[in-house]
Amino acid sequence: MKVALIGLGTMGSGMGAQLLKAGFALTIFNRTSERAKPLLELGASLATNPREAAKNAEVIISMVAEDTASRGVWLGPEGALSDVTPKSLLIESSTLSSRWVQQLAAEAAARACAFLEAPVTGSKTQAESGQLVFLVGGDSAVLDDARPVLQAMGREIIHFGPIGSGTKVKLLNNLLVGIQVASFAEMIGLAEHLGVDPESAARFISNGAPGSPMVKIAMQRILARDFTPNFSLRLMAKDLGYAIGEADEASKLPMTSAAKGIFDAGIEEGLEAKDLCSVIELFRARWAQAQPRAAGPRPT
Repeated sequence: MKVALIGLGTMGSGMGAQLLKAGFALTIFNRTSERAKPLLELGASLATNPREAAKNAEVIISMVAEDTASRGVWLGPEGALSDVTPKSLLIESSTLSSRWVQQLAAEAAARACAFLEAPVTGSKTQAESGQLVFLVGGDSAVLDDARPVLQAMGREIIHFGPIGSGTKVKLLNNLLVGIQVASFAEMIGLAEHLGVDPESAARFISNGAPGSPMVKIAMQRILARDFTPNFSLRLMAKDLGYAIGEADEASKLPMTSAAKGIFDAGIEEGLEAKDLCSVIELFRARWAQAQPRAAGPRPT
């Protein structure tokens, strides 16, 4: 089966390697061709633009950063849809707004192509090991056709319903991730300010009622001060913005908005390309301007 993969960032590179491992004939495109080198060494072919990548492909997968990038790779004179073969299967795995996903589905239908949205949970490690979870929206018969490709890259495929449902669940997931990481970073910053041993406090709290898999990951990365990006702070701010955009005027999502404000502040401080757990540095910088308080009870 001929597969085209557009976007070789943190996730796309690992996905491409898994497709090649599974024996698919893979054509790839990325704005910066340097990122294609590892996949070329594994047998992929390099296209000069999305249109060339998609030409004659039976399945076309996009994994890019946001709505604008997705529009760019699908539409326009050099977009994948400009010369797509009718009855091709298009899979959008990026985390986008549901409004754009619905529009993209209509663009695919106008060209007699099948379409699925299939955003993922997992990060760099899961992409490189074929352990992603696909959150799918679209027709179940189309999903059946896509399963061999998705199974090559993931450990689980969850069908949530019609187009738009997979994206909405992904934004709900990332909404909670963003709030958890922001609140955990705030807690660690306060612990350090209070003179409490942050590692002892973090390990106790992460293993108690407030603990979650995401809190445990945040604890490890924050305590190690390892902010190599598995999921960048900038992308988390973007996803929280999309989640807010899904809400109606009656509900402004106050907690999500507060978390987004924290990540936006991190972007202003130059943390946008680092892992989202680097948001702790924002709190550390703020507390550094205040006088540390010694551990123990406050005087009465």
